[in-house]
Amino acid sequence: MINLDIADDIAHLRSTFNDIRQVLDPDALEAKISELETQASQPDLWDDPESAQKVTSDLSHAQADLKRIREIEQRLDDLEVLVEMAKEADDEDTAAEAHRELQAITKVVGDLEVQTLLDGEFDPRPAVITIRAGAGGVDAADFAEMLLRMYVRWAEGHDYKVTVLDTSYAEQAGVKSATIEIDSPYAFGTLSVEAGTHRLVRMSPFNSAGSRETSFAAVEVVPMIEQTDEIEIPENDIRVDVYRSSGPGGQSVNTTDSAVRITHIPTGVVVSCQNEKSQIQNRAAAMRVLQSRLLLLQREQEEAQKKELAGNITASWGDQMRSYVLAPYKMVKDLRSGFESGNPDKVFDGGIDEFIAAGIRWRKTEQQAA
Repeated sequence: MINLDIADDIAHLRSTFNDIRQVLDPDALEAKISELETQASQPDLWDDPESAQKVTSDLSHAQADLKRIREIEQRLDDLEVLVEMAKEADDEDTAAEAHRELQAITKVVGDLEVQTLLDGEFDPRPAVITIRAGAGGVDAADFAEMLLRMYVRWAEGHDYKVTVLDTSYAEQAGVKSATIEIDSPYAFGTLSVEAGTHRLVRMSPFNSAGSRETSFAAVEVVPMIEQTDEIEIPENDIRVDVYRSSGPGGQSVNTTDSAVRITHIPTGVVVSCQNEKSQIQNRAAAMRVLQSRLLLLQREQEEAQKKELAGNITASWGDQMRSYVLAPYKMVKDLRSGFESGNPDKVFDGGIDEFIAAGIRWRKTEQQAA
């Protein structure tokens, strides 16, 4: 007889999923979808493109959440049938398939459980991530570009829409800074635990002596604003500069001055955008990011939670939250949650889900203890 004693594992998984199901409330999701479908079917929907885009985006996200819940329910039912089939036929191949499916569903339920921990005011929003090279010269600029690729690959791996809004290239290699937008449900809540100082230790490819170098990069994560957010910026409070978009090594990639840099004079916040081809589009995108940053700053000041939401990120020794070590050994370690991986290549290729999950659980524990 085959050994397939996983009934307790399935029961535990069902219990966890039922708790998650209560939080996500599929009945409420169905009602929300019905309401959004009604709005989306209005003939004048696209008279207001921004409102229409929000309606269709919210509808897509709600449908995806409901589909995810229904699929897990079906997979759990199918798993129990698979277990019975394996036992009745005394079939090792079917038993092995049941074990693999149990592991796969456990991961999916674990990911969904993490989402239920995201209950902050801005957590459901899309995210704007800015990566800046810190101490470490050309190695830091190269590290910043490695992190940029890591987050883009993470988003692409989840089929999330990712847009590079601005990139400031360093002279020799890498980037001085880069800003991307990730449009997905709970992108901000999920990625907000990535905010902080990241440290890289490796044998520098830019050092002729081949010595081991340490470099830093800062990651900032803010929620994208919604139309309902009340953030008005007087024209007198901003300075708008236009310039020509450029590529790596200062190479010009645009023949017109379409890139836009907006400085918010009262706070000193600076936002740039060169992704779009027209100056008007770049200005609109930059204003959205500026409003997002000012919204977060405003709420931080109101609630005295600046350290919790964004933190004071200096990108240097003493305040790093994660270390990426490539020499003399290979390891990536989150210094808050303690989670680590011995496969930096996988991490830099976007494999950061486990780090994010550990970070979200760590943050929740810290909040409960406070």
